[in-house]
Amino acid sequence: MAIGLNSKKRNGGVSHSASFLLGALLPTILLFFLASDRVGERLASIFISSLGNGSAHQMISHANLSSAEKDMQEERFPGLAELLPKVATEDGTVIVTSVNEAWAAPGSLLDLFREGFKNGEEIAHLLNHTLIVAVDPGALSHCEAVHPHCYLLEVTSANVSSANRFFTETYLELVWAKLSLQQRVLQLGYNYLFTDVDIMWLRNPFRHISLYADMVISTDRFNGDVEALTNAPNTGFYYVKSTKRTVEMLRRWRAARSRFPPTHDQAVFNEIKAELAAGELHIKFMFLDTTLFDGFCQFHGEMDRVCTMHANCCIGLENKVHDLRNMAADWKNYTSRVTLLEKRSEESRWTFPAKCEASMGHR
Repeated sequence: MAIGLNSKKRNGGVSHSASFLLGALLPTILLFFLASDRVGERLASIFISSLGNGSAHQMISHANLSSAEKDMQEERFPGLAELLPKVATEDGTVIVTSVNEAWAAPGSLLDLFREGFKNGEEIAHLLNHTLIVAVDPGALSHCEAVHPHCYLLEVTSANVSSANRFFTETYLELVWAKLSLQQRVLQLGYNYLFTDVDIMWLRNPFRHISLYADMVISTDRFNGDVEALTNAPNTGFYYVKSTKRTVEMLRRWRAARSRFPPTHDQAVFNEIKAELAAGELHIKFMFLDTTLFDGFCQFHGEMDRVCTMHANCCIGLENKVHDLRNMAADWKNYTSRVTLLEKRSEESRWTFPAKCEASMGHR
């Protein structure tokens, strides 16, 4: 959708009327796009790129930060601003996940995560747009051995490198640390899709993410209405568009931690989502159907449409790895079948995540 500023007639002459109209309209159109705070929308990105001035995220980076704030953020997240352009898609979107040493170790969740992309349906290229955030030096070392885009965000809590169980103090520090980095990604003008590393990607999820939403989020249990705030959100998988309002949304989300202590980011988000949607920010949320973005909480079992499989409602690293390995084997068996009829046979179903189901009874 490029605008031809030097369009000519077939005889080589310039159309004066066309040039006049374009010259009159162009400032108006440009103001329309730049006035919108929805800076991450693809139309704005494509339009600005077509003028030869770079992408939208390059133009609005740091727009609302003072020099002191910029320096402080750059000191807190050294090298991030230089790394993101190498990872981002053409429309300025970065896939982000985070790991500690236990999750990144060979044979653990990071290997299964990367395997999902490689064995999925035409999604291997998305690994090139994935930033793996390591929260300790051991995780960084494992990451750099297998992936080109790794970033160290050290979390200083004790035992951060171990297989931290749900709701422990260290686990809480890990999940809250990811939000500070994500807020910085938005401030730099990039959209992001955050994914837990215990999610197996199978098909391209961007086909189901609405550009009209500020935030698109997965669910533990989906009630049938993509806009209903009564859905049970899961903050292990969500897309956020880079706007002034979403930067403020992340700030308020992090600040709300003190209002609901001690708990994790998902529970706090569930408490404040109505405030964010109804207040002056007027955040537009959309919730993802679990038939497409499946998980162990509301397990469906079908394989012919699912984009991702999340080892949620599961306690213990070993249980997650065991059941996801079964899923990976199921997927390989499914994709090896040649015809659509074969793939839709009764045998084309996921192995039930028995170990994760049992883990929930011994919390």
